[in-house]
Amino acid sequence: MYNLENDDRPFVPWGLVNNFMIDAFKAVGVPEEDAKICADVLLESDRRGVESHGCNRFKPIYIDRINAGIQKPVTEFEIVKDTETTLVADAHDGMGMVASYKAMKMIIEKARKYGLGMAVIRNSTHYGIAGYWTSMAVKEGMIGISGTNARPSIAPTFGVDNMLGTNPLTFGMPTDEPFPFNIDCATSINQRGKIEFFARQGMDTPAGQVIGNDGTALTDSEEILKRLKDGTAALAPLGGIGETMGGYKGYGYATVVEILSAALSGGSFMKELRGFDADGNRQPYHLGHFFIVIDPEHFMGLETFKSISGEILRRLRNSTVAPGEKRIYTPGEIAYETWLDRKDKGVPIGESVQKEFIEIRDKYDLPYKFPFEK
Repeated sequence: MYNLENDDRPFVPWGLVNNFMIDAFKAVGVPEEDAKICADVLLESDRRGVESHGCNRFKPIYIDRINAGIQKPVTEFEIVKDTETTLVADAHDGMGMVASYKAMKMIIEKARKYGLGMAVIRNSTHYGIAGYWTSMAVKEGMIGISGTNARPSIAPTFGVDNMLGTNPLTFGMPTDEPFPFNIDCATSINQRGKIEFFARQGMDTPAGQVIGNDGTALTDSEEILKRLKDGTAALAPLGGIGETMGGYKGYGYATVVEILSAALSGGSFMKELRGFDADGNRQPYHLGHFFIVIDPEHFMGLETFKSISGEILRRLRNSTVAPGEKRIYTPGEIAYETWLDRKDKGVPIGESVQKEFIEIRDKYDLPYKFPFEK
């Protein structure tokens, strides 16, 4: 959760960061229209305060992987199967954000005509913040659902091996309020991206979120990232370790996402998504995604849906607040307030990302001067 107070990082204008990322993507071979999609997806994370998936990931997850040859800058979006309400596509290790955008555009039109649309994509790469795709549906007055598998990080309940990805299960729904309902979270108690953020900030990971292969809790963020990579640590599922706090529920939902992301498309899953071959060489991740769009007009109508969904949220917020707490929020509200706070300020850029921006700028001789440069 982004703290609207006490943020002393420099803020960089949205337009400047957007144009810089577009030009940087183009410099590594991403076509201009695709680069615009990728930059917008990344910035949507920062607009919402989900910094684990925004500018923090621009270089290591996208630019570096393209340069390493494990992600293709030009996306070959192959339609494998197309019916009235369904779509199966192969991204051929191209930009996951570009493949997802194309798939969502197609199934939104299917849902508009038939009420429902679903797409699955195989052989893809990181598709950014999952809530971007559900929001595409919401902007059209529809319900969006999405999930993706990922490199193995979660241990099953009563296990210690990292078998499942952090596997977000995401819903977006229109309401009659200024902001939609949107819940976008991993099925792990925390996600790798947040631990990467902790490491960048020199912070420990809270105890109880990661276990070593000997069953002990780990808190050193740098150590956790190394041990997640070599398979000697795993994230706990939502609810935590074991049954006491309901960790089996997060484990179960993570498995649902794994199945829907892989089985419908005939794609890869679990340990096959490690990003390394049998000899330890880096290779594409071959991720799978799924997307569902539902048009309320084919039920009792959009206005009825928005009115009732909005009233549900209002009643939740107006229920009794726990002692010591200021108020109750509903999913999507904090992201909306974060955007209101940031829209005129710009993108907050921490020291580590500042260095990455300068490195990319200088490497590709891009004509940019950042406000944080002295």
